[in-house]
Amino acid sequence: MKKNLGNRNIYESAASTLGLFSSPCLTKVELRVACKGISDRDALSKPDPCVVLKMQSHGQWLEVDRTEVIRSSIHPTFSKVFTVDFYFEEVQRLRFDLYDISSTHNGIREADFLGAMECTLGQIVSQRKLSKSLLKQGNTAGKSSITVIAEELSGNDDYVELSFSARKLDDKDFFSKSDPFLEIFRMNDDTTLQLVHRTETVMNNLNPVWKTFKVSVNSLCSGDHDRTLKVAIDFTASNGDPRNSCSLHYIHPYQPNEYLKALVAVGEICQDYDSDKMFPAFGFGARIPPDFKVSHDFAVNFNEENPECAGIQGVVEAYQSCLPKIQLYGPTNIAPIIQKVACSASQEMHTKEAMQYFILLILTDGVITDMADTREAIVHASHLPMSVIIVGVGNADFSDMQMLDGDDGILRSPKGEPVLRDIVQFVPFRNLKHASPAALAKTVLAEVPNQVVDYYNSKGIKPKCMSEYESSRTFGP
Repeated sequence: MKKNLGNRNIYESAASTLGLFSSPCLTKVELRVACKGISDRDALSKPDPCVVLKMQSHGQWLEVDRTEVIRSSIHPTFSKVFTVDFYFEEVQRLRFDLYDISSTHNGIREADFLGAMECTLGQIVSQRKLSKSLLKQGNTAGKSSITVIAEELSGNDDYVELSFSARKLDDKDFFSKSDPFLEIFRMNDDTTLQLVHRTETVMNNLNPVWKTFKVSVNSLCSGDHDRTLKVAIDFTASNGDPRNSCSLHYIHPYQPNEYLKALVAVGEICQDYDSDKMFPAFGFGARIPPDFKVSHDFAVNFNEENPECAGIQGVVEAYQSCLPKIQLYGPTNIAPIIQKVACSASQEMHTKEAMQYFILLILTDGVITDMADTREAIVHASHLPMSVIIVGVGNADFSDMQMLDGDDGILRSPKGEPVLRDIVQFVPFRNLKHASPAALAKTVLAEVPNQVVDYYNSKGIKPKCMSEYESSRTFGP
């Protein structure tokens, strides 16, 4: 016994003299985690993964930290960084547990267990990048895997404080603004990109200001101030699938969605002023069959030769039939629709009778991505026998839409050309969806009569008496 102890003392003395040990034998290590191919326990939705880091102490697994929850992802890369103390002389056993944490609950106890991976911290540090299969209960390997990347923290304790904002982001959604978040990546020595930080998501905003955050210089660039960074902006379509109850387009078996409510409420008022009760209906900002290219002026009934629907009920039926066949996309461009109706109105303007006046009803969330083209189209349309009623659906910020309604000033094209007359009426439906039909009619159609009269006065066309009207209808070409 004394001999063994003596040998150990000699070894430690020699090792210390040679500098093999540092005292204390401790350094800090950052661990970054990503998963791939997470099995989907719920066939109707993707999992909401979260990784819990546990460390073994006296035979017990104790939670050290956990990542954020990433919604609807089967290949998550977590921005949370685990910082752990690394002791060279100890066997530090780690366990990474993967859970599916539903949005309806936050606790691990209620979450679905998706798999686990056990290893030692020494294995991760020595390999720098460790990838292993996630084992399910019963230690059976599934198709999913986890990758852990280790990086030793340098002595640099500096950190930087960063603030980011963006303006006029592209709109990736059809009926509401994008939900942007920011990801910062650093370029590794092998030219691969590594996620450093992911900001919070700013909902329904094309001019987001993200919260200020701190990040260590080590995490950001490994202390190398000349290291390349990449900033990327990602977008999420906040309206989502029409099968999702959160969507404004949600197809409920018993009650109409927001668009149907607005369509019926406004359409039934407008149809009283239409002689044949036939309404051409168009959609925009969706991928349509058969090739699923984005279109901004497709017939809702998919009959481009005859887009007309019989009454508002026909429009409703075409809309309900259309939704399951298309993919909501973007951007939200309404100039093509205005130009399409303007083309018909222009043809009518050159007829002798000038009997038709066109009213374009646009249902949208109020977020327009082709504002310059829309202004140009409206200025052109102001010379034609047509009016535009825009109904804003949902709870979006409609400030951009108010500019199109010329009540606060004269709308001008990007080139500075003013509208000949005010032809746009904007109405936020949320203010009126519980109003009486009379109140709704008054608000939606308030400006149309004057717009019609102004147009025909400007052309010197006087209204016909009833006998003249009937005569032209019966014997006209």
